Amino acid sequence: MRLWHFLSSILIFISVTATTAFADDAKAFHRLLQEHWDRSQQEQIFFHMDPDAWRMNGKLPDVSPAGFARRKAYNEQTLERLAAIDPAALPAEDHLSYRIFHYERQLEQAYYDTPEKYFPIARIYGYHTYFAHAPGNMSFLTREDYEKYLISLADYPRYNREYMDLLQEAVDKGYTQPCVAMQNYETTIRQQIVDKAESSVFFDPFRQMPATIPAAEQDELRTRARKLILDRVVPAYEAFYEFYTRTYIPNCRKDISIASVPGGADYYRYAVRFFTTTDMTPKEIHKLGLNEVKRIRAEMEDVIHSVGFKGNLPEFLQYLRTEKRFYAESGEDLLEKVALLIKRMDGKLPQLFGYLPRQPFTLRPIPEDVAEGSASAFYVPSSGDGTTPGIYYLNTSKLDSRPLYALEALTYHEAMPGHHLQNAIAQEKDLPPFRRILNHSAFTEGWGLYAERLGLDAGLYQDPYNNFGRLSAEMFRACRLVVDTGMHALSWSREQAIDFMTSNSGISVHDATAEIDRYITWPAQALSYKIGELKIRELRGRAEQALGAGFDIRAFHDKLLENASMPLSLLEEEVMAWIKAQKTPGNNISGNSQPKKHNPKKHNPKKHNPKKTQGDNRR
Repeated sequence: MRLWHFLSSILIFISVTATTAFADDAKAFHRLLQEHWDRSQQEQIFFHMDPDAWRMNGKLPDVSPAGFARRKAYNEQTLERLAAIDPAALPAEDHLSYRIFHYERQLEQAYYDTPEKYFPIARIYGYHTYFAHAPGNMSFLTREDYEKYLISLADYPRYNREYMDLLQEAVDKGYTQPCVAMQNYETTIRQQIVDKAESSVFFDPFRQMPATIPAAEQDELRTRARKLILDRVVPAYEAFYEFYTRTYIPNCRKDISIASVPGGADYYRYAVRFFTTTDMTPKEIHKLGLNEVKRIRAEMEDVIHSVGFKGNLPEFLQYLRTEKRFYAESGEDLLEKVALLIKRMDGKLPQLFGYLPRQPFTLRPIPEDVAEGSASAFYVPSSGDGTTPGIYYLNTSKLDSRPLYALEALTYHEAMPGHHLQNAIAQEKDLPPFRRILNHSAFTEGWGLYAERLGLDAGLYQDPYNNFGRLSAEMFRACRLVVDTGMHALSWSREQAIDFMTSNSGISVHDATAEIDRYITWPAQALSYKIGELKIRELRGRAEQALGAGFDIRAFHDKLLENASMPLSLLEEEVMAWIKAQKTPGNNISGNSQPKKHNPKKHNPKKHNPKKTQGDNRR
């Protein structure tokens, strides 16, 4: 009997000790997540998130050599602390967060060994354009909002100088962008050089101010803004314009391939891994792209036959490019047609999702200063604190290259059920803050491309020309796999890439050229769309086969989105575990996953990373 009591005491001691150790690991992990989040907010740089969502919040980020060194050292310390935590000892709800966080820190560790930082400007973005567009993505509700904004304006010369120093280092080391892809880029700088503060986009927040701010205070804030814009911001843009035109562009590189820069081949492999979250090689991706092009082309030819067109694909594409009825009469006409598409899809969403977010979004034209060199559309997420909506930006310039038959797929991709729905759900979920703002391009852009296809599930695409537009959009994402790897890994020329794009997709020569210049200056990002979409479609097929008549598309979509953005390998594990659980007797496989209500006051990610290494919600 005494022996039994002794053994029981030992077992209780072991159990209590183990429980205490598990609790210690969980506390250490939560403490690390909180400290890292606080540090990221202090630095105002968040790794792996959407740069289009960048918003000012007082003092701007430190992009000096000391700033990069400090963040690199902190990331190493974080990895050491992570290694001391046993993931097996964490509660079940922390396992996925641990794996995602560890993945992020390892990828960030690899980032510091690449020349990524030397490319803060590219064909469709730049640190200076993110700064200029930030006020349009922000809310100005209190005096404090304006005071923080004025601090940002005052700090811009320092911020600009640090980026210019970085670009000078890039020139010295041979890490400049290709000449041909950056033609007329200086206009994105010159447009912010104005004589009157009221002519500047930076004055926009002061045009109509909240009535809760007394009139005298409004006048005082406007006076300070005028002075900062003319004395600090405009001179900084003038300095950058002079540097860009006199130093950077004269030293632009002649070869379009990123492999031509020092260590470029290794950098491209890193970029492929960063954007696709896979270990696929450029050659594997290139071959996959060619196969997809062949498959999609056959579907496009079926549509051509269905509308009774007498001719081949190139002839049909030429017909679409020249037929006036396929183009809007004005930018306003284009926006109105998109608004109707949005409302039609709104009515179909309950058929596709069990959980729908509350967060609204709005529709705006892309600002004129970047419209010409910009994508057809892009999406900017809400700040997540309930003060700003998501924004679907549509390019209303050069209407003869914005065919109406492409609008339906484009809208499903950027708005509902694409980027807005995915981002809004992520922000409303009861997840660690770092996960609510993560933007793995393969996941988010893969979802966006998959969302285009959901119009078929919803019984939309009633016009066969719109369905051809969907296929054309899918085709040029498949072409991206071919031309991006072709130019950066297989010695393709710019002209060869443009020809491949125009001969296989329905986009215009103008758009194809803009797309190719985007891929040249932003290696591997364009690969993420098709790689992610194919994985999502593969997982859906496996779920449909495994669950048969019990497959519920609403529950499947809820599962895909409930954990926010993640690498594709982890997404696959999560979905396969879900399928297995649904097959267990007694489970409700039609389940309506309802995430916990999220209090937006607990999460205020106003400070975002303007570095282009993050994902991007551009089409």
